[in-house]
Amino acid sequence: MNRRMFFKTLGAAAVGAALPGAAKAAGAECGGEELATLLDLSKCVGCGECVLACREANADRYPEPKKPFPKMYPERAKVSDWSDRRDVDDRLTPYNWLFIQEVQVDYKGESHTITVPRRCMHCQNPPCVTMCPFGSAGRRGDGTVAVNPNTCFGGAKCKKVCPWDVPQRQTGVGLYLDVLPSYAGNGVMYKCDRCGDRLEKGETPACIEACPFEVQTIGPRSEILAKAHALAEETGGFIYGETENGGTNTIYVSPVPFDVLDAALEKGPGRPGLERVENAMSDAEILSGAALLAPVAGVAVGALKLSGILSKQQKAEGGDV
Repeated sequence: MNRRMFFKTLGAAAVGAALPGAAKAAGAECGGEELATLLDLSKCVGCGECVLACREANADRYPEPKKPFPKMYPERAKVSDWSDRRDVDDRLTPYNWLFIQEVQVDYKGESHTITVPRRCMHCQNPPCVTMCPFGSAGRRGDGTVAVNPNTCFGGAKCKKVCPWDVPQRQTGVGLYLDVLPSYAGNGVMYKCDRCGDRLEKGETPACIEACPFEVQTIGPRSEILAKAHALAEETGGFIYGETENGGTNTIYVSPVPFDVLDAALEKGPGRPGLERVENAMSDAEILSGAALLAPVAGVAVGALKLSGILSKQQKAEGGDV
């Protein structure tokens, strides 16, 4: 498919997508209360069993890029290749969706070593979902935020608007290779989807199941918040995630204030902080961008379905679109 055909098809799909009921809103509730996860940081010893379990559970979903990579135009679209560094486990990567941050702090005259499992926060009103121009990021009824690798172009808008810069890109995989390999996107974005396939079967996410110290608990958000507040009151602890970015489904309780932890953390690419985060979706720039992108989300996917590319990819991978 050449560039002209792609955008012609996109325009045709726009008519269909404008009809009532043509597309479902991302994150539409499917019944029941959404799920949240409580992480009691006083119990975490940084053993890494959750990281190993995550890798094992998702090994067959990790990207296998085609090389050499297409030359990108404009050249500012840089290659992001982790395929030769798959063993990196001290930060988020396309092959490592969960890692452990360790921090040494002094608080009230005592020395503390705090280890923090980090992954997607699964926001209640995720900017990544609202701002994805192709509707590839979605929020399920159970409160899980996930990226569909079959429709993602790796443009990294989700990463740019995420307060924690969670999604990570791998070049050389995904739909852009079949559409406009030198102009459209640059791969696929990867992150934790909270073992959505396991949750759908009533099972526990791999990281929670593997933890030998019961650091994590998953359940209805109202119950998890009640447990978090009870634990914080009992231990004199502090809560993170309840209101950050308007509310998330990842709730931490720590014996040390999170501003103290954040100040001591090593932060950088793939290593998010623990700062207090305002609701990103209240930002005027993001809201205006969302208004412009809203007609595109879903329309683009419809165009790709019309082109037959998704059907071809689905058959090749044996999965659902």
